Amino acid sequence: MQDAAHIKPLTALRFFAAFWVVLYHYWPKLDVAFTPAIAQKGYLGVEAFFILSGFILCHVYLRGFGEGRFRYGDFLWNRLARVYPLHLATLVGVGAMAFAGTMAGLNVDPNILSWKSLPANLLLVHAWGFAPVAGWNHASWSISAEWFTYLSFPAFAFAAWKLRERPVVAVLGALAVIAGLYPTFQALAGFSLTDATIEWGALRIVPCFAFGCALHALWRSDRFPTRLGGYGAALSGMAALAAIQFSAPDPVIVMLLGGLIFMLATLAKGGFEFAGQSVFVYLGEISYSTYMICIPWKILAINVATKLFNIGGDKLPPLVWILIVGALIPLSAISYHFIESPCREWMKSLAASRKQRRLALAGAA
Repeated sequence: MQDAAHIKPLTALRFFAAFWVVLYHYWPKLDVAFTPAIAQKGYLGVEAFFILSGFILCHVYLRGFGEGRFRYGDFLWNRLARVYPLHLATLVGVGAMAFAGTMAGLNVDPNILSWKSLPANLLLVHAWGFAPVAGWNHASWSISAEWFTYLSFPAFAFAAWKLRERPVVAVLGALAVIAGLYPTFQALAGFSLTDATIEWGALRIVPCFAFGCALHALWRSDRFPTRLGGYGAALSGMAALAAIQFSAPDPVIVMLLGGLIFMLATLAKGGFEFAGQSVFVYLGEISYSTYMICIPWKILAINVATKLFNIGGDKLPPLVWILIVGALIPLSAISYHFIESPCREWMKSLAASRKQRRLALAGAA
């Protein structure tokens, strides 16, 4: 069984999902007269992350959960170490940018420095309906949604473990939830679940996370022949692209994204190196930084570019736009190596030190 770190195509897919979101946010700032379907549907990159999250967390923790080796406190601390330092850093960074802009007399959206929303952001509950406005680093709403599934992971793990011998039932059940929840939410709320952020973001992740858990159960069961992984990945990838191009309903695209994730994982199980090259894996590793800094960088870069090049409005010439988008990669690497990774390791070392002290005290007793 492959270690989570070695499902390389899924690590690489995180990069493409992150840049899909980037395309969605940045394309409206490009001075062209058209918007391709792939950019219009870029918000669904978040759904891809949510499915991946369910799949990978089950891959790493499910067996330990089923065998009684799962430690909830350790799990939560590890997940907090994964997401919180960069969340806090970008929150402070956005706040500093907004404050500096206000002091300089620039027109800053007052919601960015929403002090009423700050406690919810700090506690990672701003996608649970506790934040009055989408302030600070808005992209972090999805991290709040992830935190919701981390807290409730034992419930997902319990269902996944119970259905581990019936993975087809698990997948069909997850598909039924997606097929039923999305139109029901649309009818009740008046907007799509895939548009939900600070009000219903915690609900938005649930069907995707459950889908990822179910797909992992099917993948681990070895019921799908690995020799067909290449054909499956090609077909599911083309089907997802076609659905995006022809603006298929979001639930359909979500289902196809899940199929692509399953097939890429099957490829890895069969030993294929598709998207497993070190450059793609590295880009996947820094993709969390890419996602978290994309909004702050967009705000800063566009304001600087419009002043520097004397651009009227906020539409950027293609070359300037490409440079700004391309700069996300080195900036993500800097963020990863100087904030995300060292802070994560520091938090893990704190936990390891506490554990060693407890063991030493127990031995002394």
